[in-house]
Amino acid sequence: MKLFVSGLINIETYLRIRSFPVTYYPVDYPFFGIKSTVSGVGYNIGSAARTLGDEVRFASIVGKDAESKRIYEALDEAGVSRKYIFDAVDTTPVSVVLYESGERGRRQMYCDLKNVQDQTLDPAAVMPAIADAELCALCNINFNRALLPIVKAAGKRIATDVHAINNIRDEFNKDFMKYADILFLSDEDITVSPREFITALKNEYDSEIIVMGMGDEGAILYERKTDKIAYRKAAGLGGVLNTVGAGDALFAAFLHYYGKYGAVDALDRAQVFAALKIQHDGGSIGFSSEEQVERVYNSIYNV
Repeated sequence: MKLFVSGLINIETYLRIRSFPVTYYPVDYPFFGIKSTVSGVGYNIGSAARTLGDEVRFASIVGKDAESKRIYEALDEAGVSRKYIFDAVDTTPVSVVLYESGERGRRQMYCDLKNVQDQTLDPAAVMPAIADAELCALCNINFNRALLPIVKAAGKRIATDVHAINNIRDEFNKDFMKYADILFLSDEDITVSPREFITALKNEYDSEIIVMGMGDEGAILYERKTDKIAYRKAAGLGGVLNTVGAGDALFAAFLHYYGKYGAVDALDRAQVFAALKIQHDGGSIGFSSEEQVERVYNSIYNV
């Protein structure tokens, strides 16, 4: 599949902690528990899709600083074109993630977007990649907002993940939900049942697919062509090391498999992909190939 991905790329630092809530220490020594990598939602999605075999065109905004050089080196090493990466700000976004190891896999993220939220991607500059794409994954970041009607007018399908919301008319995300053909979100902030929240979303917006990720409890899928809501259990492979990037992995894998299978089979495979990913430490690593996913999928579902 030819996929256009536009979203955040940043430098992310991970700190393994003993547990939440964090107990105060004047100093701690988490040996090999701190590391810094190139990450960000857009980069994670693009990396996951490429590992599964998709042809990805990636767009983002970085700063005119030393951190951007590190990002360019990572893109070059991965064989990702810089054509749609624009140094439109002075300082590259950064984030810090505190995480627990173990099956609970809880994490807390601090994301400093600098002034990237004040930027807009020039539609003309990225239109060649959009025109060539079979699907456009537009992450919910301000610099993509102006692209939404343009991508839709070009006849392209839009996929987006609005992450943790608790209001179907969320002010920041409502444009993304309005234009999304494939809409993903998390259950982390909802105050009603997942089924009730998805029902409200499908009544408010026209998305053909809505998926709500629920961590180790699985996911809920709504498919408009059948007008049915289905619960799918998590793959439950164990060995959880770090859950950062699990949602990005689920999203990217679903987009990949949805082009090959029905929505339910695509979600089941995507959950296997995400379960394999969280056995690794870092948001942008641990992505499996199609062959690896199929082996695990077949063992779980006795195919």
